[in-house]
Amino acid sequence: MTQRLLLRAGLVIDTEPRPVVHRDTDVLIEDGRIAAVGRDLGVADAEVIDASDRIVLPGFVDTHRHLWEVALRGTAVDVDLMGYLQRILGEYGARYRAEDVAAGNLVGALECLDAGITTVQDYSHVQQGIDHADAALDALMSSGIRAVYGYGQSPLSGAAVDPAGMRHVVDRASGRITAALAAIGPAYSPLEVVRADWELAASLDLPIVVHVGSGPVAYEPLALLRDDGLLRPDVLYVHGNTLADSELKLIAESGASMSITPAVEARMGIGDPMATRLRAAGVTTGLGIDVVTSAPGDMFSAMHSILALGHKSFAAAEVLQLATLEGARALGLEDQIGSLRPGKQADIVMLRASDINLIGGSQDPIGTVVTAAHPGNIDTVLVGGQPVKRDGRLLAPGLPAALEAVRRTVEFLAA
Repeated sequence: MTQRLLLRAGLVIDTEPRPVVHRDTDVLIEDGRIAAVGRDLGVADAEVIDASDRIVLPGFVDTHRHLWEVALRGTAVDVDLMGYLQRILGEYGARYRAEDVAAGNLVGALECLDAGITTVQDYSHVQQGIDHADAALDALMSSGIRAVYGYGQSPLSGAAVDPAGMRHVVDRASGRITAALAAIGPAYSPLEVVRADWELAASLDLPIVVHVGSGPVAYEPLALLRDDGLLRPDVLYVHGNTLADSELKLIAESGASMSITPAVEARMGIGDPMATRLRAAGVTTGLGIDVVTSAPGDMFSAMHSILALGHKSFAAAEVLQLATLEGARALGLEDQIGSLRPGKQADIVMLRASDINLIGGSQDPIGTVVTAAHPGNIDTVLVGGQPVKRDGRLLAPGLPAALEAVRRTVEFLAA
């Protein structure tokens, strides 16, 4: 029997092909997918959610995050990138047990959902065995989030991705959870390691996620990939602040994408803002949070970082698109998520338009969402048509136990 859900008479913001506002508009969901968007759809046999005082928009897409670091929140705010690597990966990450990964991934995913992030790319570089990967995958599956799980090694190891572990992840990933190879990459590891990772990804038909910059190993990492015949379209490069324009051109020409995490890049001193350079180069770009050790964990904060570049850099509608449809494109999921086009997954966020910080925003709902909204305004979140948050509360029954598990990790690391 078809399951139908009708969001009735909402202030709907769609993002495809560009952000646009539809007032007093219904959204019909059938079997987890968007079936129709329009006024007075006249559906009689569906569960109805009154959206008349709600802003309805696609779920946010976080294109780069290390979910396991939840128990280390705020611990690297006052250090640069090298300080972060030494403290978080060197001192803490090496001590992580499988149960710590499970706790971090579960609470991290629930934090995403609570903030309206319905899809996350989880770059999991804390692997110390199959049990760590299983813990991360189990947590993602039980959370209700949609995720691209990137399996990889700590950059401190300099090692290629373990083929047996990667195949295990591929065998386990299904449904809402898909797999990617999280490589260390040509900027930070020798070419023979890069070749091994790229060959493994090709053999398993996997996309690649990789941090990139100018050096310390390769100062022109994209040119190195080009010369070795390794440029490919299904690669998501991360950060790239120190890359030359010629390198960005190679990313664009290869059809690959970039994830930027502006708050963390600024705080850690990784380099100047990338958004305008990537747009000028024609590179598909998504927003990411990266690490809660150093920055807030919600997409509203990330959008504020782009707004801070100034009105001549990005319009509010363009910022919203970076957080939704462009993020979906960056992950190769634009046919599934990122907008409210009929046929796509019903990954949807509903904000209370009557909240004190949003009241008066009906004149320009897009500008209001991008400048003024925060996670506390979120009333409802759907992933594949299934509510994961209603009436402002997460529906995860295991939340108290999950929070307690994170506390145990904190105590373990402190000891």
